[in-house]
Amino acid sequence: MMLQHYMKRFLFGILSLGLLLAGCQEPVDPVVEKVAGPKLVSSDPADGAKDLTGEKLTLVMTFDQNIKCPSAQREKITVDNGAVIDNVNPNMAELKIELSSLEGGKTYSVYLPAGTVQGYKTDQDGSDEIRVSFSMKYIEPYVPSDLNPVKTLVNPNASQQAKNVYNFLLEQSGKKTLSGVQSSHSHKNDFIDAVYNHTGRHPALAGYDFLFLQFSPTPDNWSWVQNYNDISAPKEQWAANGLVNYMWHWNVPNSKTDWDNGVNNYNFDGYAFYCDKTSFDIREALKPGTWQNYFIMKDIEEVAGYLQLLEDENIPVIWRPLHEAAGNYDLYGPNGAWFWWGRHGAEPCKQLWRLLYDQLVNVYGLDNLIWVWTVDVTKGAEDQYLDWYPGDEYVDILGVDIYEANTDAKTRQYQALVDLTKGKKLVTVSECGNIPDPAKCMEAGNKWSWFMVWCNSDSNGNIVLTPSDNNFKLNTSDYWKQVMSSPYVMTREDMPSLK
Repeated sequence: MMLQHYMKRFLFGILSLGLLLAGCQEPVDPVVEKVAGPKLVSSDPADGAKDLTGEKLTLVMTFDQNIKCPSAQREKITVDNGAVIDNVNPNMAELKIELSSLEGGKTYSVYLPAGTVQGYKTDQDGSDEIRVSFSMKYIEPYVPSDLNPVKTLVNPNASQQAKNVYNFLLEQSGKKTLSGVQSSHSHKNDFIDAVYNHTGRHPALAGYDFLFLQFSPTPDNWSWVQNYNDISAPKEQWAANGLVNYMWHWNVPNSKTDWDNGVNNYNFDGYAFYCDKTSFDIREALKPGTWQNYFIMKDIEEVAGYLQLLEDENIPVIWRPLHEAAGNYDLYGPNGAWFWWGRHGAEPCKQLWRLLYDQLVNVYGLDNLIWVWTVDVTKGAEDQYLDWYPGDEYVDILGVDIYEANTDAKTRQYQALVDLTKGKKLVTVSECGNIPDPAKCMEAGNKWSWFMVWCNSDSNGNIVLTPSDNNFKLNTSDYWKQVMSSPYVMTREDMPSLK
């Protein structure tokens, strides 16, 4: 037993000594493996993307974790082929690289050396080497069309007076722009006279409006109803060598019941050409046998009768129906169109234009009309012009209505119109607020055939040449005089007889 006791004490001593010796040794650090760096998950555009467009582009790289890219690392990012890195922005798991000076037909590579992108973990490697390549679509360089309008009107049977007016406009193109003003709703020359009284010169072109046709739903007891059988105002203008322009704010009934009630019992809610004043459907109006079709055909017959009065006096008419059809349709759809003829898009509107042309020219035999098609005034919608264009065989002159708080030469709108038909049609500022500066237009090479200032009046019905609205207020007293005396502007006093 004693032997066993001594053996246990001996073994315990050895164990204790070992533990003591172990405690005197230096500690050994554990082996820690480095964390892998951020990995690229995707990019937009993707590597190898083709046919991208634009001069600028933002490359978005998405990683598998939140990342950082210190300034020193950002400077290492490169792009080839003359492109420029404008900004590098890390945010959460994304790295955005803004690029500019990109050119069509070139391929570009954005290069990030290894370690450029870093994570937030301890002892973490940086990203691997990254390269994203993409190519830009080649686009033929834009070459503006030159104005070289056709020499004949679309109506082969056009009257001699209509031909005379058109030939005169061709002759003046690029030399002088004809001055024009829209008369008030009174179907008189009150705005013409106001301009003369202020500047000592008459506008060369007078605008009138079939706003209150009796067949259209405008009640007889409404104060502004006009007698269009009285053509004394356009006769006076034509007799003085001025030109005559007519347009048509086409009033329509809201419903068959309203129309059946007759104009004097019609539930008239203001101007029934605006979309918010009527639900009249152009698509139904184009279908023979519908009440809407019967209505528009009777209205066309009505307006033909008044135009015939002018033809009987050998007065040619610069005719501008269905104006501003698109309105804001291209930006906002049906709820953005201003007038009922544009509510359902381009196709029915073009059909109505062709129907109107066929009826007035081929059915009613009106040969005194020069047909002017007007685009919408929406900024940035120039690429939509062609969608609404009824066709070369139905249009003599292209117009644009411009209401902007400046007197610029309107080069953007001008070139868009010229490009529309490759220069085959004369172009005009068919409506405007502030008058485009004639000198600026001439300097820019913009061959506007005429400008037409919209008439304005105060609460008492008095003509106002310079309303406070931004669209008009640059037409100051001095500016009116400057424009009407410009060597680049033609007034009625300068006009030859085109009879």
